[in-house]
Parts: sequence; C-alpha cells; structure tokens
Amino acid sequence: MTVSARDMAGATPATRDRYVDLLRVASLGTVLLGHWLMAAVSGDGIGNLLALVPPLQALTWGLQIMPVFFFVGGFSHALSYRSLERRAGDGRPVYAAFLRARLQRLLRPTLVFVLLWTAGAVLVQLAGAGDGPLAGAALRMITQPLWFIGIYLAMVAFTPPLLRLHQRHGWAVFAALAAAAALVDVLRFALGVPYVEFLNFAFVWLAVHQLGFLRADGRITRPAVPAAAGLGGAVLLVAAGPYPLSMVGMPGEKVSNMAPPTLALLCHGLWLVGAVQLLARPAGAWLERPRVWRGVVAANGIAMTAFLWHLTAMLAVYAAQLALGLALPEPATGAWWAQVPVRILLAAALTALLVAAFRRFEAPVRSAGGTGSGPVAALGITLCLLGILGLSMTGLGGILEGHSATLVALPVTAPAALVMACGGWLLVERSASPRTVRLRG
Repeated sequence: MTVSARDMAGATPATRDRYVDLLRVASLGTVLLGHWLMAAVSGDGIGNLLALVPPLQALTWGLQIMPVFFFVGGFSHALSYRSLERRAGDGRPVYAAFLRARLQRLLRPTLVFVLLWTAGAVLVQLAGAGDGPLAGAALRMITQPLWFIGIYLAMVAFTPPLLRLHQRHGWAVFAALAAAAALVDVLRFALGVPYVEFLNFAFVWLAVHQLGFLRADGRITRPAVPAAAGLGGAVLLVAAGPYPLSMVGMPGEKVSNMAPPTLALLCHGLWLVGAVQLLARPAGAWLERPRVWRGVVAANGIAMTAFLWHLTAMLAVYAAQLALGLALPEPATGAWWAQVPVRILLAAALTALLVAAFRRFEAPVRSAGGTGSGPVAALGITLCLLGILGLSMTGLGGILEGHSATLVALPVTAPAALVMACGGWLLVERSASPRTVRLRG
C-alpha cells in the first residue's frame, strides 16, 4: 500500500525537525542544478564549464553543498541509532539492524541504476558505439557522482563508535578530526609524505558528519561562530596556501579540494553548516505551512532517485539535440548560454519521468531489528562502500576490455566493484534478525 505525501505530511509528529528534511532536499537539488550547469558538451565530448571559465569557480562556494548533506546525515543517524537502541532495550547490540535500515533506501535505487547502466554499457560496446566522443564520455562519467554514496556508507558504518565518543566528549571529537585533517595537509604539502592525503577522505567528511551529532543534541548554539570561522579559514587557506579556488574537482589541476578532501573543504563545510543553522528559525516557521511541508515530504521521497538519474536525463537531452541535427554551440559562448535555460528545463522534465519510473525502489520498507551479527554487517557495508567507490572511479567505459582503476592501492574493474557492492548488501541483509523495528529519519 502506497502512502501519499499528503498523508505522511499530515501524520508528522510535532517533534519532527522539519528543517533537516528541507536541507536534505535542498542540498541534493543544488547538486543537480550544479551538474546541469557545469556540463559543457561539444562535438569533442563532455567538458567542465568551470574549467573553461575559471572566474565561475567562485560559484562552487555556494553550489558545493555536499557538506550540508553529510551534516544532515549525522543528525539523522544519531536519532535513528538512539531510537533503535531504546526499542531494543537491555543493552542488546543493534549495529546490524542499524546498517540494514540505513542501507535500504540508499542501496536499492543505487544498484538498480548501476545494473541498468551496466547492461546498457555492454550493449553499446557490443554494437561498437562506445568509442564515440559523447558515448565514451558518458560511460566514463555516469558513475562518478556515486563517490558520495560510498563515502556516506562509511559515515553510516562509523556512526555507533563516533556517537559514543560524541556523547562523552562533544565538540572535542570534531576538534580532533579537524586537527587530524590539518595534520594530513601539513604532511602532504609541507613534507611531501606520499599517499597520506587519502586519510582526509575519512577525517574531513567524518568531521562534517560529527557536526550533525552536535546539532542533534542542540549544541550548535551560536551558529555565527562556526560560519565566520569556517569562511575566514577557507578564504585564508585559498589566498595564502596551495589550495585552489574551486571547491569541486577541476580537470587537470594538480591539487583538488575534493579528491582527496582538504582542510579548505572542511572550512567550507563549517561555514555552510553555520550559515544554514542561522536560517533554521525562519525556515522552521515557513515549514509549518501545510502546502510547503507536503512539498518537502514529497521531494524527500524521491530525492535519491532524482540524484541517481539526473545525469542520464542531461545526457539524453544533449543526445537528442545531436540526433535531431540541432546546433550545439561552443561552450561558454553567447549562443551556448542562451540554450542553458531550455536544456535545464528539459533535463528536469526528463528527470521527473525517470523518477516516476524508478521511485518504487526508493520507497521505505520495514526494517529488521533485533541483535543480528555485527561482524557480518560490518564486512557487508565495507564491501558495499568499496564497491560503490570502485564504480565511481572505473566508470562503465571499456567494461568488456577489463578497464580498471586503482582503489586503495589495488586495481579494480567495474564488474568486480559491482559484485562487491551486491555481495556486501546481501551480507548486511542477512546479518539482521527478522524482528521488525520502525526507525526514525
């Protein structure tokens, strides 16, 4: 039985933090808009508008909104894990049930997306069409946004131990993670220690995630302070250090703030968190309006599906433009900019159609509870995150030729990464007992 957004909105408890739901939708929506805007497609393939027009890289200080999504994730994970512990009672372990519940709405739509695109990639390459400029670039880039899902899975996996540390030490845990991120950058840039920079995939994103725990306990009481400190720190680091202006990765750059993350990106995340917290009170009053809240509830129910398929929609718009013989202006020219609103509207419309077709895989299901097997669940989520990260790095081009990429110093192919993701999910599913517990968030 499908529950409508109107019914869900009407049943919202008074204790629900509606602003968090708005932030989740707004952050993913901003990512969609940013990707549609940055894609610079020409007859030679797919480029990046920000690389073609460097001054536009300043826009990433508003469009790079992923830290807000991880912040919201920390808030939701804290509430969900504590709720599950209360329901289980008697100090029984709930790690396996927690992981299973968190993965349900995340991995089901993701694996459907990957499996369908993998099948399409195989067919395209069997037909000999995988080497074309647009097709080749599409197969390489279509899985790149999955990096955030892989990192998010790691945040889920680390939630129980870091939540316990948070309960004991509060802000000190965030400070320790931030200090570790700063130390990594010193070792990387000042001392040239090889490979140390990859540690910041953990330290930077875990620090932002930790801010969500602090919000869950009402401990971000003066949001102007982190906003000012983060913005000031980011400006200083970019102006004086080896950090680029862009808060997203640029093709060919020697240093990226994103991959691996840097202290500058952590400062960026800190100022964003402070900024959105400053807006919490007026936004909360706005969300009390029934029509507004119904829209947020409805959007939350399809946000992940829209994120997964939005690049497919954009590529389809460009492919249709080429197939119809319509002019494809050089990126960043006046004619190109004139087409941007039309392309975005068409991509949004096609994304809506794709959401209608695949939203069922994002629908919530009842979550297994009970004790379960923590070690099995931990192994499962580790395989999941490695598999998803592997897919984001390999892409789907050259899948029949065994194209590989390096993941944690080991080569991985797209088929191997897909097997890891599916196998890991199966382990997590099998790790929890059949008793059901309803989770919040």
